[in-house]
Amino acid sequence: MISMTNSIRVAFPFLFDTVRDMVAFGKKLKARQIQEWQGYYINYKLMKKKVKQYAHQIEVGTLERRHVLKDFSRMLDNQIEKIVLFLLEQQGLLASKLEKLREQHDALEQQPEISQITELREGYRVVGYDLLKLLYFVEMNAIGLRKILKKFDKRFRYRFTDYYVKSRANHPYSQLQQVFKHVGLGAVVGAVSRNLHELQDCQGSYLSIYDPPALPLQDPVVDSIKAAVDRLTHSTNFLNFMAQHALIMQEELPAPAEEQIDEERYHYVSLLLNLANTFLYMVNTYIIVPTADNYSMSLGAAATVCGIVIGAMAVAQVFSSVYFSAWSNRSYFRPLVFSSIVLFVGNAMYALAYDLNSLTMLLLGRLFCGFGSARAVNRRYISDCVPLKIRMQASAGFVSASALGMACGPALAGILQINFKIYKLTFNAMTLPGWVMAVAWLVYLIWLWFSFKEPSRDVEENNSPHASDSETAEKNTLEKGLKQPLLITSEEQQEDDEDAEADGSEEVSQESRRPATSIASAYRLLTPSVKVQLLIYFMLKYAMEILLSESSVVTTYYFSWSTSTVAVFLACLGLTVLPVNIVVGSYISNMFEDRQILLASEIMVCVGILLSFHVIIPYSVPQYVCSGLIMFVSAEVLEGVNLSLLSRVMSSRLSRGTYNGGLLSTEAGTIARVIADATITMAGFLGQSQLLNITLLPSLLICVISIAATCFTYNSLY
Repeated sequence: MISMTNSIRVAFPFLFDTVRDMVAFGKKLKARQIQEWQGYYINYKLMKKKVKQYAHQIEVGTLERRHVLKDFSRMLDNQIEKIVLFLLEQQGLLASKLEKLREQHDALEQQPEISQITELREGYRVVGYDLLKLLYFVEMNAIGLRKILKKFDKRFRYRFTDYYVKSRANHPYSQLQQVFKHVGLGAVVGAVSRNLHELQDCQGSYLSIYDPPALPLQDPVVDSIKAAVDRLTHSTNFLNFMAQHALIMQEELPAPAEEQIDEERYHYVSLLLNLANTFLYMVNTYIIVPTADNYSMSLGAAATVCGIVIGAMAVAQVFSSVYFSAWSNRSYFRPLVFSSIVLFVGNAMYALAYDLNSLTMLLLGRLFCGFGSARAVNRRYISDCVPLKIRMQASAGFVSASALGMACGPALAGILQINFKIYKLTFNAMTLPGWVMAVAWLVYLIWLWFSFKEPSRDVEENNSPHASDSETAEKNTLEKGLKQPLLITSEEQQEDDEDAEADGSEEVSQESRRPATSIASAYRLLTPSVKVQLLIYFMLKYAMEILLSESSVVTTYYFSWSTSTVAVFLACLGLTVLPVNIVVGSYISNMFEDRQILLASEIMVCVGILLSFHVIIPYSVPQYVCSGLIMFVSAEVLEGVNLSLLSRVMSSRLSRGTYNGGLLSTEAGTIARVIADATITMAGFLGQSQLLNITLLPSLLICVISIAATCFTYNSLY
């Protein structure tokens, strides 16, 4: 396997050039061009000069805008035609080679010889190498087309991309489909993979790659082809939509050396342990929600103090996110061990507070739980140690584990409705969540200690700082179908590229790629679009926290719900996350642009908030349940789309280091939860009759502001 990888490296060294050694896309394109194909790449440099020339001619009045659009469209058509005709020619050559290999394969079926089978496999591998070159050729040209279209839109403040893509993509003779749907290449990929699969030793099996379960094909060239195809066909679907919630991003143009993470670094059980940590932490967060008000009253406090009890965990998480993000630069195992110990102690303190009759102990227990939040480590492990080919599944698993934990927490609280004592320790509905989670974290710690495998950090020590807790780099994968194919990139990265390419200074490029060194410096790198996205994230987290944290107090006051009923309601809300994401990720996001879904989701959150108010008519269960469902589901949809857009407009300097984009979004959401929980407690001083409306007013105000900000920056959201 290693020797085969080395042979690919020797044969195609351009595939292993690291992205960080290249200053801007123009230089990337030139450095990565296959010499014999040099005349068939998009002439990015010429088109960039044309855009500048058009801008100057319009400014001095020598050329009208409509003539610019016509001329630029014709120029793009010519470039795409050149690419496509060459692509078809190369596909024909590959098809001819495969046909000859097919004839040899048929002959071998009559008289099989080991030496000839080995030779035939090498022949298919050679075709695989040629196919890999062609896939990278298509990818480089696709990125070039997307970048030049965005540059045109930005320079002339005109949505030319929408017009060009829709008019070309929907035409029956579209050549654009050949580039972005790579028509015909799929058949070549299938032929190479299938024949290599048939020629490997399958120990008497008659299964093919089409029969489930497909047998694994251990061949590096096929793995490289699949990775390249995955990048090229990275379109909006359920898995991608789910993974966006995790905000785990990857390089726009990762080199295969960076894609193929050493198998020694990837450990399946360690990945499961990270996902289990995510699941248990979310259970730990929400298991106390149905009983927090009763627990507060049993210790002599008001029911609305539950806001502080629930929010104490989020307060500590504001600080733990930073030190766990920094700690994960050096280790994954030690932070997870520390997290498990702190969470064990925190839950034990939470449970003991009842017998000690101490509200202080209760709050300290929740603070300890917040200090054990290792979600930054969980995200970082996925971005650093999971191979690219399954990173999307792992990211979706991270989100699914969070959603499942959110549903299981309240459901578990509803089950723990028993009361008994052992010696001087009380076990009831209020203390059992603490005891159960303490035992769970102890079991997890034992499993972690014996099963986790610390990945090698040699690669990271020999390179520049790697991606941070939620990202490995800017997520600029290729097109989301043909309706939204050319829109994904970072505003900040674009500016960095332009500046670096304009003055040719490598020092400027190095400076533009250095990570932020503090929260303040990270904030200064935020563009207006990113600030709007973070505001939206703050708003949805605030609204969701208000709904969930005050549910027990509100439903007890208005409907006299029991703890079990509240637990069922919250569990049902949590269970809507995955079905809603399936619908949005698989269907809705293929029909509408992300920014359209974003704005519609914000409006629906606002509708849910408005319907939640208690104005004149008696407050009813259907009104509360329906409005809460609308608000929660819309906020979940909004979160996925918002993080998807955020990952595209984030500066490349915020994709690495301790103070990264993922940390900023996490802090924004955590601070929103802290403020929401504090609002519930402060509103409680006005009485439970005023609690609902008082806490909903800030949610409505922030939601209206975020909608206005979205409308203002709508055209800059891609």
